[in-house]
Amino acid sequence: MPEGDAVHRTAKRLREALDGRVLTRSDFRVPRHATADLRGRAVVTTISYGKHLLTRVQGGVTVHTHLRMDGSWRVVATGRPAPRGDVVRLILANAEWTALGVRLGMVDLVPTDREDRVIGHLGPDLLGPGWDAAVAASNLLGDPRRTIGEALLDQRHLAGIGTIWRAETLFAARLSPWRTVESIPPDELHSLVTLAHRLMDASKDAPLPVTTGDLRPGRSLFVYGRARRPCRLCGNPVSSGQMGEQPYERLIFWCHVCQPG
Repeated sequence: MPEGDAVHRTAKRLREALDGRVLTRSDFRVPRHATADLRGRAVVTTISYGKHLLTRVQGGVTVHTHLRMDGSWRVVATGRPAPRGDVVRLILANAEWTALGVRLGMVDLVPTDREDRVIGHLGPDLLGPGWDAAVAASNLLGDPRRTIGEALLDQRHLAGIGTIWRAETLFAARLSPWRTVESIPPDELHSLVTLAHRLMDASKDAPLPVTTGDLRPGRSLFVYGRARRPCRLCGNPVSSGQMGEQPYERLIFWCHVCQPG
């Protein structure tokens, strides 16, 4: 699933194509909004919040989308044919650019002043202007018996982290993903979420997630996707497994030497 940095980049791409331009086409290919028509309205802007996208349109309407596992937004020159079949779930176009929402996991229309209906349950956005490390750490403390690996993926605690940034943040903090939240001192939890913010913020404008400083293929991350390969620090094999209850289990990568516990 695209994580906060990838969604942040998608929002930037949509802003460049749509902001300030009048829609000449709006095609909602979801039953709930099949009759919606935003033509003639200008797009105000698109922002990201965690893994969610909010495209605000003139007249106080927001198009809310979520990519889930397989979704993406593609921007092409207007006039080019859209992909065939049922993969495109939303089209927003102006005279110059067409944004194609492909395999979107969620498509909603909500009043702009009621965006809380779709994002109000989320914790602080790691890449948003309202990021608050103290609130994020407090949210984690409210789930004390959960493993820190599971708690970090709960978007109600803080929004934007997925399996990549979970693995890389915990490695950078030298924390085992299997430790419970209550076993980690509050000041360390605050430092952990601050570190997550710093790592993701530093990577948000890169073409891919990077924590090592090396953008070459296969060298950008410390532990994610490197099961059984040597840890870049200690040389021992990187461990991997499943974490979380079914059907919500997710892959986890860690170094059992650098992240003991």
